[in-house]
Amino acid sequence: MSAEPLLVAHRDAGVLARAVAARLITRLIDGQAARGEASVVLTGGGIGIALLRAVRANPAADAVDWARLDVWWGDERFVAADSPDRNDRQAHEALLDHVGIDPKRVFPMGHRAAVTAGGDVEGATAAGGFADPESAAAQYAAQLAERAAPGSAVPVFDVVLLGLGPDGHVASLFPGRPGVVATESVVAVHDSPKPPPERVSLTLPAIQSAREVWVVVAGEEKAEAVAASFSGAGPITVPAAGAVGRERTLWLADRAAASRLPG
Repeated sequence: MSAEPLLVAHRDAGVLARAVAARLITRLIDGQAARGEASVVLTGGGIGIALLRAVRANPAADAVDWARLDVWWGDERFVAADSPDRNDRQAHEALLDHVGIDPKRVFPMGHRAAVTAGGDVEGATAAGGFADPESAAAQYAAQLAERAAPGSAVPVFDVVLLGLGPDGHVASLFPGRPGVVATESVVAVHDSPKPPPERVSLTLPAIQSAREVWVVVAGEEKAEAVAASFSGAGPITVPAAGAVGRERTLWLADRAAASRLPG
């Protein structure tokens, strides 16, 4: 695991989004230069999608070879494919539909299958959707394993991007819930305290496989959670405390989110 997490505070959310976008572009370029390809795990939420828009607007984005990038997600709402709540749909609108991404290297988490007029669930495949989040989680775990080195459950991601909830959750790993202590790579989530209730999420072991983990957070309403994450609390009570990378862990915040940290 990485050394002590480093927090970098920016003036406001707009500056934060642009700064993280520039940092991400550089990291992907460096990864491709070193290994011929790169991989990123995306997050949703307001700041997560804002930084993708900022990547698109940055002239240096053209320096990324988008066709040699694997794109994954840290979590997803288990809803219909066309739901505006889907993180992958928002990411496509913000960035992925506007760069030369290889569709075969984009790995969205499975969506809920359509329901017929009689109430039956249609389909049970990646294309048609899944009847339950457990099936979607199993399929995503299999995709991760296919892209991983022999004997590993997940690839070594270059960057995992994460948002932060006011309760300290990251991805869809909530305090005191079973997903926080799960050892498999992907879990189904039921009764999420934040709607919608059903989700699919990477686990902490999967997140910790990354070379770098970046927690991107903005807003005064997140300040208490940021402070708790640096308090020494464990991941069962503050899941974000377990979000660490192999080589580096960055907390990229605006000043409002960092306002309750000492010093």
